[in-house]
Amino acid sequence: MITLTDSAQQQVVSLLNKRKMGVGIRIGVKTTGCSGLAYTLEYIDKNGFDPLDEQIDYPNFVVRISCKAVPYLKGLEVDYVTQGLKQGFEFRNPNERDRCGCGESFRV
Repeated sequence: MITLTDSAQQQVVSLLNKRKMGVGIRIGVKTTGCSGLAYTLEYIDKNGFDPLDEQIDYPNFVVRISCKAVPYLKGLEVDYVTQGLKQGFEFRNPNERDRCGCGESFRV
């Protein structure tokens, strides 16, 4: 369903360790921007998720996928990239038809 690259996994573990709380992340989508949808990524604790969410277990954390976002995220790969002074999570989604010019939102 959704995969995280080694770099993304390392970053999630690092961020969770810095927070000293949380069991993982939740990935979803929200309506916004000029193309319609944007990715969301938030920390979760043991009680911080919808029981209808899908879950992927990694060795040191879990990834929850918003039940409403599942159709939009099938095949998604999450990476953590550093390009010059910019660094962050990058979403590679085979379902995207296009992105807005600024790259903040996408359309399926």
